[in-house]
Amino acid sequence: MENQSQLVEKVQTPIVSYHYAGFWMRFWAYLLDGIIIFSINGILVKPLFRAIGISLSDSGIFTPYGITAGLIFYLYFILMTKLFGQTLGKMVFGLKVIPLKGDRITWSTVIFREGIGRYISATFQFLYAVVAFTPKKQGLHDIFADTTVIHERTKMVEPAYS
Repeated sequence: MENQSQLVEKVQTPIVSYHYAGFWMRFWAYLLDGIIIFSINGILVKPLFRAIGISLSDSGIFTPYGITAGLIFYLYFILMTKLFGQTLGKMVFGLKVIPLKGDRITWSTVIFREGIGRYISATFQFLYAVVAFTPKKQGLHDIFADTTVIHERTKMVEPAYS
């Protein structure tokens, strides 16, 4: 038989519910992230490439600049999401990436979500619209990685009893 303190602890376990971030909030955060990445490339990478004599006028995606810009894009999303749970764009709009299972987002989840998932979503941009139609406002990259994006300051904790 359970003692009373164990029973009270079970009854008072809070239920956490989140306010999921919808399409437009995520869109504005992503747009801001794009501006930040574009700025990093324009302020740091282009002058560095000019200084060391690497051509910026080559056409195609597999140029030194194209590869560097792509690496910065993916590293920005992977490192910011793993280290902070959010990019600078998400920070400004109060959004955060959370795993649906577990407490912390793992490296494998982040690499899959931000690397492979973002590549698929960026290649087929219309797939970002999936966010508007899923119950937990998940994009395909979220569904694949078992994550979602929430409004950081609207986590609601309710008691398990009424």
